[in-house]
Amino acid sequence: MKLAEALVLRADCQRRIAQLKVRLERVAKVQEGEQPAENPEDLLVELDRTMEELTGWIKKINKTNSQTILADGKSLADVLVERDNIMQKRKILNELLESASIRQDRYMRSEVKFVTIIEVKALQKQVDELAKNYRELDFRIQEKNWTTDLIED
Repeated sequence: MKLAEALVLRADCQRRIAQLKVRLERVAKVQEGEQPAENPEDLLVELDRTMEELTGWIKKINKTNSQTILADGKSLADVLVERDNIMQKRKILNELLESASIRQDRYMRSEVKFVTIIEVKALQKQVDELAKNYRELDFRIQEKNWTTDLIED
């Protein structure tokens, strides 16, 4: 099995867990004298089984990520952390750009005037560069996911 397939199965488990949570919340309480649409005990058993399955996938994926080395000598796990950091920084800078770009109309001279103190153009260029780096890194990760065998031990 390829790593990418395991990632899909992990995502399926995560979706099932979210659905089970919703279903459990719906049947947690019923009107006195009524029966729930589904048996909560059965749902809890299914939740435990699915969470166990998810744990197995996560362990295998983490082991594979830490032992898979890319062409630049970095582990897949390290490259995933780099990608996440790029995404987080891009998000923060993008939000800063939005804040700096908000225009505030003044109707009277006595109203407080706000001015942007950051270089919007330079910051936008940095955000664009981060987006490009993210795409390139993500492509390398996806490519490796489809060519790497999952470590099953």
